[in-house]
Amino acid sequence: MTWEKAASGYTAFLKLEKSLSANSIVAYQHDLNMLISFLQLQSLSLTPEEVDYQHLKDFIFWLNNLGISPRSQARVISGMKSFFRYLIIEESITKDPTELLDTPRLGRRLPEVLSLPEIDRLLSAIDLSKPEGHRNKAIIETLYSCGLRVSELIDLRMTNLFFHEEFIKVMGKGSKERLVPISTRAMKEIQFYFQQYRHHLTPKKGSENIVFLNRRGGKMTRVMIFTIVKQLTEKAGIKKKVSPHTFRHSFATHLVDGGADLRAVQEMLGHESILTTEIYTHLDREYLRDAIMRFHPRAGGSGRVGEKR
Repeated sequence: MTWEKAASGYTAFLKLEKSLSANSIVAYQHDLNMLISFLQLQSLSLTPEEVDYQHLKDFIFWLNNLGISPRSQARVISGMKSFFRYLIIEESITKDPTELLDTPRLGRRLPEVLSLPEIDRLLSAIDLSKPEGHRNKAIIETLYSCGLRVSELIDLRMTNLFFHEEFIKVMGKGSKERLVPISTRAMKEIQFYFQQYRHHLTPKKGSENIVFLNRRGGKMTRVMIFTIVKQLTEKAGIKKKVSPHTFRHSFATHLVDGGADLRAVQEMLGHESILTTEIYTHLDREYLRDAIMRFHPRAGGSGRVGEKR
């Protein structure tokens, strides 16, 4: 079988048998083309059936030398496994050369986090003279105070605010409810928002119980929250990539940095597994490592700045 025929049949397989999207098919084609390019550069005149485990190991080594990230390498390996499984199904080969191929170990991506001064700067950028000013401030304070997901924020109900007990009830993933403590400052901003904005709106039908409303009295959308955060970030002059989820990351990181029990943080975030919550301990260790590399006299291997040898 030629590579051209194999690639054509594989594309049809992805489209008809796997029902993949056009973008996914293009990605798998790209992975296969990288393998073909490698074989050509190595002057290896092999058919798809002749490629073995060692050829694929050399291919991954080549990708690594090109500076391809472990995450991208893992994606390419996934593409190779898919292609050779197709050849097995077509009975073009009897043994899968990718069977023993290891995927690079992937470290978790550490999320962007705002410092407390940066959060204060962002809050200070809100124009409280505008009708929606107190609403936007209440939104930011609630995101940071309670570590909510965007979907949880826009679905927050007035009947789920228990300010006397200093808790709110949140509907999380999988329709699972949880109680989350809310700060005095966030409660104060929500009450200001009620007085200055929400009580002057006529809620649309179905939105009567929703806490945060748009100017037309309807439930806010995810896009609206993202837009508010983006505009405030630019106005505050913060250069980090900030999204509504950044406040959730900041909430958890600041709790862990302050010595909060990881199980308690897991409960407040609504994580199914504590392994998901543990990324914030990794973030803390990354911060410590950065501090050491920046300030320890021996960290860079050259001693203190200006030190004579």
